[in-house]
Amino acid sequence: MARVPLVKEGERAELDALIGKIKAERGGRLLDLYAVLLNSPPIAEGWLKLFTAIRQQSKLNGGMRELAILRVALLNGAAYEYRAHVPFALKEGLPQEKIDALEGWRESKLYSKRERAVLAYTDAMTRDVEVSPEVFAAVREFFGDAELVELTGTIAAYNMVSRFLVALEVGA
Repeated sequence: MARVPLVKEGERAELDALIGKIKAERGGRLLDLYAVLLNSPPIAEGWLKLFTAIRQQSKLNGGMRELAILRVALLNGAAYEYRAHVPFALKEGLPQEKIDALEGWRESKLYSKRERAVLAYTDAMTRDVEVSPEVFAAVREFFGDAELVELTGTIAAYNMVSRFLVALEVGA
């Protein structure tokens, strides 16, 4: 159970429009994450705008995006985030075998050079914050400026998501 209440649909009339927008942009339902965020409507609205840009408006390959998101969730112990994104990863063409091997990706032969660069970058940003020149050069080889900004923004934003979920025990 979350550490703050989940705002329920119809509970606060002043939130109806925002809830409608959330549902329209998030598959027709009010996820627990947004039900918690609605305790602060300005944060919920800003969050929605940021993650709509990341997930629905960027040019970054969806498979690379979901690979990074799943790795962030694993590193931060955000089971709710991980469970929520497995279906998206599969839909983006990431095979279940690669999803299952994410925990020990460094030892696995399943990942391409590009995927390994994304995973190393994700690990560095999540664990160390600072990214070594070698890790950056490896990821830079595969992405132009816009995609690199989008990948970096995705990793940073999903670190925020996992920290929020874990701290407030959302979906725990």
